[in-house]
Amino acid sequence: MANTTGEINLRAENIDKIVKDIANMEFVMKELCMVDSSSAWVETYYRETNTELTNANSPVKGVPRLANLPYAEASWTKLSSYIEKYGCEGVISYEDELLNNIPMIARTLLKISRAVAYAVDSQIFTALRDGAGNSVAIAVGYEWDNATTANQNPIKDLLYAKKEIYKDNKNPDNGSTYLVVNPTDYANLLQNTKIINSPTFKQADIISNGNVGKICNLTIKVSNAVSASGALVVIAKEGATWKQATPLTTKTIEDPGIKKTIRAFELGVCQVVSPNAICKITNTAVNV
Repeated sequence: MANTTGEINLRAENIDKIVKDIANMEFVMKELCMVDSSSAWVETYYRETNTELTNANSPVKGVPRLANLPYAEASWTKLSSYIEKYGCEGVISYEDELLNNIPMIARTLLKISRAVAYAVDSQIFTALRDGAGNSVAIAVGYEWDNATTANQNPIKDLLYAKKEIYKDNKNPDNGSTYLVVNPTDYANLLQNTKIINSPTFKQADIISNGNVGKICNLTIKVSNAVSASGALVVIAKEGATWKQATPLTTKTIEDPGIKKTIRAFELGVCQVVSPNAICKITNTAVNV
C-alpha cells in the first residue's frame, strides 16, 4: 500500500520521540547538574569562595557592647565557558529499511541516541573531575581490587571523600549525593566484603539512569564515561550546572524511495560552579 504524506510525517514524529526517550534514559552524568538555559555562545559565571567569612582584626565572636560589628566580604571568581555542539546522524537506505533482516531503524535509533548521550556525559564527567575542589588519593597497595583483600577498604575512602566535602561546609548527607564510578570499580565495590557486610548497603529496586544501589548514603551511579581508576563523590544540582542552549533535538529527514536520515543534536556546556561540592577519588584500581 502506498504511503501518504501524513503517514510519513507521523512515522517521523514517532522516530523523533523514540530517539529522545532512549537518549534521556542513557544520560547518566547530566542528572548530577542543575540544567539552565542559555542564549549566548560564551557563558560567564561566578564561582563562590567556600570558606566561612571572618575578620582577622575583629573576631565575629565576642563583639563588645556598643562596638561596630566586624566587616566581612564574600568573594567570587569570574569564569567563562563556551557552548559546544554535540550531534550524530545515521542514514538508512530505502531498501535496507524494507528488506534487511536486521532491524535497521531500531538499531540506528539506539546508536544515534547513545552517541549524543555518551558525548555529553563524557564532557560533564571531565568537567567535574578537573574542577573538583577536593580529592582523596588511595595509597599504592590499598586499591579496591588489590590482590591483598585485607588492604581493600573502599568504605574508608568514601567516608574520607565525604569528610573533605563536609570540611568545606557542604552537606554530602543531604540525600542527593552520588558516587560515580566506572563498571570496573562498580564490580570491585560490590564484591568487597566490607561493602557486602555493611548494613548501610542497599541494592536499588529499580535501575535507571545508571543508578544501581546505595552505600554510605551515596547513590551509586555507573557510567563508561568515568575514566579508569577514578571515581567522584558529587552533590547533585549543587556542584555543577549544565548550560543548555539547545536541548536534545531530533529530526527525521525523508528522501522518498532513496533513504531516511535520523539526526540528533544538542548544544551546551558543563560549568563547575561549586568545586567543593565535588571530591575525586584516585587510584581506585590496579587492574583496569
